[in-house]
Amino acid sequence: MARIAVIGAGMGAMAAAARLAVAGHRVVVYERTETYGGAVRRFTRDGFSFDTGPGLLPLPAVYRDLFVKTGREPLEDCVELVQMDPSARHLFADGTAVSLPNASRAGVVSALDAALGDGAGERWGDFLVRAREAWDRTRRPLLEEPLWPNWQVLAERDPYPAVARRRLLRTRRAETLAEVGAWELRDPRLVALLESHALAYGLDPRATAASAAVLPYMEYAFGTWYVRGGIRELARAVYERCVARKVEFVFGAEVAGIVEKDGRTAGVELAGGASSASGSTVAEADHVVAGVDPACLRRLTERALQGEDDVRPDPGTRRAGRFTVLLALRGAREADTAHRTLVHTPDRTAELDFLSGRTTQWATPTVTVLRPDDPALRPDDAHEPVVLTATVPTDLDWSAGETAERFADLMVRAADAAVPGIRDRLLWREVRTPRANAEETGADGGAVPHPALAGGAGRGLLPANSTRLPGLYLVGGWSHPGGGLPHAGMSGALVAGLIVEGPDFRGSQ
Repeated sequence: MARIAVIGAGMGAMAAAARLAVAGHRVVVYERTETYGGAVRRFTRDGFSFDTGPGLLPLPAVYRDLFVKTGREPLEDCVELVQMDPSARHLFADGTAVSLPNASRAGVVSALDAALGDGAGERWGDFLVRAREAWDRTRRPLLEEPLWPNWQVLAERDPYPAVARRRLLRTRRAETLAEVGAWELRDPRLVALLESHALAYGLDPRATAASAAVLPYMEYAFGTWYVRGGIRELARAVYERCVARKVEFVFGAEVAGIVEKDGRTAGVELAGGASSASGSTVAEADHVVAGVDPACLRRLTERALQGEDDVRPDPGTRRAGRFTVLLALRGAREADTAHRTLVHTPDRTAELDFLSGRTTQWATPTVTVLRPDDPALRPDDAHEPVVLTATVPTDLDWSAGETAERFADLMVRAADAAVPGIRDRLLWREVRTPRANAEETGADGGAVPHPALAGGAGRGLLPANSTRLPGLYLVGGWSHPGGGLPHAGMSGALVAGLIVEGPDFRGSQ
């Protein structure tokens, strides 16, 4: 039985902790805040409840597998999963609207043809076929296996089979997601639909590899789910599974450093007067699993990552985070309301330039509007909680003057297209900038990590789960296979496999 110290109680860290405990190890989780879940938090006030991080769950199979491998009770016995239908409603800048069914390629094609005109659905359907090829080529190395030592093969060639385009006697294939949209979809509304999947993670489609086509493919192939009571209920279920498997949690315990001995990890040093079970400020461990931003990890040990040849986010990439507005509304939610609506920006170039740092001038962002039909989130049926989310750069000083409130006003005005009369119905609102995410997760600036992507010279890859310091592992969205709830759960499985089976572990078969 090995002693394992886990830094942070995020979803990936808890997924690893539960699996390691079942394998017979003694696992202690040190969390600097007073609760679990990482970015999966809840805000409550006056009978209203809101998810403040992710609001939906793609690929629930990841957490079904976690619960199967760690106990008798399946996931559905611990939380209630609801498949969303429609998957989303899209409101485009020209006033066109379309509701897309969940996990139905044929239904999506039909809906797009009806809303955008004949041929639109066919072009989108053909794109999804090519996106599936990219998915099939990368699913195992990017999601189910530890990052290959020769990771460069994933960086050099983009797996998306772009359609050849001949121009000025030259033949080219799309190299970026923006080129895929412009050359293959040829409709600004379809382009907006495509690029919204990258924007959700702060990725600029103009600089993002074409392999990001797998992001919409995952949604339309596997569907999107809601957890009754909010996604926070999923975090609760994973935490309770950890506790049931004898994982120990120490809250309010910030880790100040990684302890090394004889060239390998020997434990963690606790800060601020916190102490381990032995009463010491050092908690000895045979392995340390760090569920933190690699930038934070570098402050704990200089030996964590693998130097210049290590896979890591491009340091020139501007980090992005979530700007969230929580709205408490009077009046009942209409019966036919979509759970999720995307209100697309009227000026995509301005939005991307602001997000990428080419300009500091605001643009009306693409706003995601979540309106769950869930009695557990509202005081009664005469009120409605609504969550607005936009992706913004984290290096802007959102605390200056009334910056945050004015940007929130901009988002609420945009959301009026999805919730008519929203300002007249408003009781109160809570504005959360990326700084709130930074306080809850420790991520520098409150940035949100993206899923791992192939191609693009490796800019879409993230640090490997194993490090050059023996006994130290990375878990969660800031390590392979990247950000998002399912990816965090997958990272937990990979780290547990590396510790239990050793460095030759190559993923579940």
